[in-house]
Amino acid sequence: MNFMLKSAGLRGRRIASMAAAAGMWLAGAGAASATTVVKWLHLELDPKYVAAWEDIVKKYEAQHPDVDIQMQFLENEAFKAKLPTLLQSDDVPDFFFSWGGGVLKQQSETGALQDVTPALDADGGKLRSAYSPASVSGLTFEGKTWAIPYKVGLVSFFYNKELFAKAGVKAEDIKNWADFLATVKKIKAAGIVPIAGGGGEKWPIHFYWSYLVMREGGQKVFEAAKTGQGEGFLDPAIIKAGDDLAELGKLEPFQPGYLGSTWPQALGVFGDGKAAIILGFENTEANQRKNAGDGKGLAPDNIGRFAFPAVDGGAGKPTDTLGGLNGWAVTKKASKEAIDFLAFLTSAENERAMAKSGMLLPVAVGAGDGVTNPLLAESAKQLAASTWHQNYFDQDLGAAVGRVVNDVSVEIVSGQMNSKDGAQMIQDAFELEQ
Repeated sequence: MNFMLKSAGLRGRRIASMAAAAGMWLAGAGAASATTVVKWLHLELDPKYVAAWEDIVKKYEAQHPDVDIQMQFLENEAFKAKLPTLLQSDDVPDFFFSWGGGVLKQQSETGALQDVTPALDADGGKLRSAYSPASVSGLTFEGKTWAIPYKVGLVSFFYNKELFAKAGVKAEDIKNWADFLATVKKIKAAGIVPIAGGGGEKWPIHFYWSYLVMREGGQKVFEAAKTGQGEGFLDPAIIKAGDDLAELGKLEPFQPGYLGSTWPQALGVFGDGKAAIILGFENTEANQRKNAGDGKGLAPDNIGRFAFPAVDGGAGKPTDTLGGLNGWAVTKKASKEAIDFLAFLTSAENERAMAKSGMLLPVAVGAGDGVTNPLLAESAKQLAASTWHQNYFDQDLGAAVGRVVNDVSVEIVSGQMNSKDGAQMIQDAFELEQ
């Protein structure tokens, strides 16, 4: 395990990786004089982005010499696996990355988190007014807010322009799901792997099922399902979404061995130019560079983007969007300094700077002009026109149901399960949680 290192005169940070145990926090020489230690647990992969955070930390510590901010990294899947134990340990972080939704709600119900509503409403609601109302409400349950807003996300398709040209296909021709399937067929016929898939971690595949549920059923059907109304997850539109996903799977669109591939590996396949398409996040362009074999990946001007297509006859709108609303969940015993630092981290000035560097789509009021990256700007434009922005299904439905959604998505696309049986499994998991 690597720890944070601080020298006497120069502060340098190393991303600490958590190996077997939930980790020790080591302050080092530079932290010896600090009266308050703030522990920050994150899962950011891009070293450039971590460096940007480190610069923000240095500025804050310069203004608050009695505070020491310690950063520690956990890989995505390890983060999900170890966080519940970590939150109950004696070595709990002061704040950590949250996808919001049902997982955040469940964490709040364990007593592990701090209600940040008082902090948001202090000084006449100064901090609350610093964020877009939607970002605060999305992290609020029954009148209490359980995380400080950080960024909003969007899942969409990214593609290799050179490979599209080689296959003789155009992104602008993809208007509906049938067009997308036809594009996949043409790419494969050209001897190119159509899609980079991360089936080993399962959640990257659930984006397909989620979007198809949104396109087939619309908001009304999904809201009814997750609140136990009507036919629940056995609604015909949800079963039809599974059929759509199975149709994609029959084309064998992913790279060989995708069922064992992690998300970083899928990013590497795309970044190495070995697949034409990837369904990813707003930061996919940056993260494909890190995971490419040469560390450079595809040139930014070789990457295009398009929205998840409509489904003919579906109740959902093509302007309905899927993506995250991310925040920093504050643990129960976190100090007021931790929240003060989070207010600094997510200020309009810092969010604008992070947006300019391509790190995020900001939630801070007045920071939107920082979105200059062309691909991020496209995502921001799509979000601005969104008619319904839905949090990731596996987060929104809670850990137990979300895990089944991820499993079922992979089983359906790989031909190991039919859509009706998959819908029944999700419904059964949902009923067990009630």
